[in-house]
Amino acid sequence: MSAPVTLFPSPFPKSCFQEAKAIQTKYNELYARISQDEEYLSGLVQEVASGDEFIAELWKIHLRVKEEGYVQNLALGLFRSDYMVHQDGDNLQIKQVEFNTIASSFGGLSAQTSLLHQHLARVEYPLLKDPVPRSSVNLPANNSAEGLAAGLAAAFRAYGKSALGNQTCVLFLTQDGERNIFDQRHLEYAVQSSSDPDHPIPVFRLPFSQILTHTTLAPSSPGRQLLYHPPHNPALTFEVAVAYLRAGYGPSDYPSPAAWEARHQLERSAAIKCPTILTQLAGMKKVQQVLATPEAVSSTPSALRRFVAAGDEAGYAALWRTFTNIYPLDTTAAGQAARRLATDAQACLRYVVKPQREGGGNNFYRAAIPKQLGATPEEHWGSYILMELITPPPVVNTILRNGKLEHGGVICELGVYGTCLWDQGTGALLHNEESGYLLRTKGDQSEEGGVAAGFGCMDSCRLV
Repeated sequence: MSAPVTLFPSPFPKSCFQEAKAIQTKYNELYARISQDEEYLSGLVQEVASGDEFIAELWKIHLRVKEEGYVQNLALGLFRSDYMVHQDGDNLQIKQVEFNTIASSFGGLSAQTSLLHQHLARVEYPLLKDPVPRSSVNLPANNSAEGLAAGLAAAFRAYGKSALGNQTCVLFLTQDGERNIFDQRHLEYAVQSSSDPDHPIPVFRLPFSQILTHTTLAPSSPGRQLLYHPPHNPALTFEVAVAYLRAGYGPSDYPSPAAWEARHQLERSAAIKCPTILTQLAGMKKVQQVLATPEAVSSTPSALRRFVAAGDEAGYAALWRTFTNIYPLDTTAAGQAARRLATDAQACLRYVVKPQREGGGNNFYRAAIPKQLGATPEEHWGSYILMELITPPPVVNTILRNGKLEHGGVICELGVYGTCLWDQGTGALLHNEESGYLLRTKGDQSEEGGVAAGFGCMDSCRLV
């Protein structure tokens, strides 16, 4: 079954589109720096861990590996920063919904959706009852698959030749019963075609649940190289240069202690991780909240100052402009004020409450907030954040879903991909690029927007 898709590219303000793409490398650098600040992340983890066992378990693995000693300083991020257009009168601004640091999906299908709409604009739209001239449809190029593949290829090259004489590879770690395989395949093929045609980068897929079955650490080697033994030919041995996680972002990927031990093996290995545990934790909603909490309601300056280079006022201002108001739900003064908003029957209608989770379907909105919080032990409220809802301009489109057409008002969410390779020890950025975009669209009566979670659909931008 194909992914749901719009029949037409949705109108999107050109100025907002350009702003989101232009700032992506700043966001890449910001989250690379956050992932290097273990002390800062530790404090945030402690704030949410009592109400979020998943976050606590990830942190335990980091501490175990830290005690033993990491053997790989390089870290790779295939990021996606998600935005909606906020309409305030005649003023249109992009406001960040979230920043994804693990399993940022749909780079493959997004590029294909852009190609689909370009084809329809060239061949089909001029033939409609109300023809749409090709010259009137401004469709930006979208290199998301190639851009993300370039990040993986950069990490593969940075790993270098195997000290043990093994052939190196990239390993995609996926979920059991993976539903998003076609998106991943486009990225896999782009990685292979990004290298010498006569010597393509070996790329393999392995379910996250089979890490301990088909990978081992090199015996008697202090380098802890991660060795992969393909199930179709276990006699072969590949050394994993890059481990790309398209799984491992939620509790359902860890149904047993063995799954956590698999993540520990991965983290302590020499493979370049995309992401490391510290980078995954940098994507907590708590991090987004402390970056964006207005200084007027906090007793301390914005955390953003900590991570933006001294003197880079333009970069600081550009990042700050994309923030919407986000508040803690802890016991601080700001958290107590947010709790009053969240539990008020009228005030809550302007907000969404989010946990630290990646993936769609985990948030609760508007009138549902007081009831959901009431069913949650109050000592766990601090593991959630309260975010002011963004008000997008009205858009109309037609969605093709499961063979049926849905026509009506829609809401669009722009995601901009970024790839970043850095040294956790020195802070040096070895690769930092904006890498294409994703547009997801949902009916204007739907709160969630995750395509894989069954809420949204694939779309592309018609710049206006």
